[in-house]
Amino acid sequence: MSIIISDIIDHLAGIQPGSSLDRLRDQRPQARENAQKSYLALFEPEFPGDVTALERYAVATFVAGLHRQPHVTDFYAANLQTLGSPEIAAAIEAEIAQGVTEGPYGRYPPGPLTVEDVVGPDYQVSADHKESLGARLAAGLEHAHLLVFRPRDASPAALQKLLDAGWSTTDIVTLSQLVSFLSFQIRVVAGLRTLAGASSVQTTDAEFTQIFTGVLASGAV
Repeated sequence: MSIIISDIIDHLAGIQPGSSLDRLRDQRPQARENAQKSYLALFEPEFPGDVTALERYAVATFVAGLHRQPHVTDFYAANLQTLGSPEIAAAIEAEIAQGVTEGPYGRYPPGPLTVEDVVGPDYQVSADHKESLGARLAAGLEHAHLLVFRPRDASPAALQKLLDAGWSTTDIVTLSQLVSFLSFQIRVVAGLRTLAGASSVQTTDAEFTQIFTGVLASGAV
């Protein structure tokens, strides 16, 4: 069973009820509610389809690790451990170490944007872990890495690799939604944790809002 959390972003950011950050999030109640609903839809779905809980938490652990956010990584890794596959958990940890890099990079289609092409590694799951992870999950990790670091390389050929590994079109949509949601969640949590460092300074709620907006807009998290 996964760890049930009433508000995943509050939990990951260490937000206490009644704190300045709690009041900040209360200014956007719909956004707060939707973020939690998105988490539940992806990790506690009523109708999970063919994407298993193990695959969801394995991908989440991998993506959080690529973003170098230990609080988020540890949360999803703990859930992965509860699913009873220490071999897969160990393989994911090793693949994070192998896959971490700097981005974004990749190639645009021929045209004006090709001047912004950046060369970078084409991540592949190591041969040592392909057997323990299985072809399907290995392909999912490789595609997740592409979406995190080189989305400009997304192509029909990249999707075909997933289809060949056993991902259906519906599964691929779920995988893409997972990576997209995690990127959002990680940025918000990192921004809130940055603000938490200012908790010892007298700061008004309006100032917190301005700082938080600036942190997210800067792309620093």
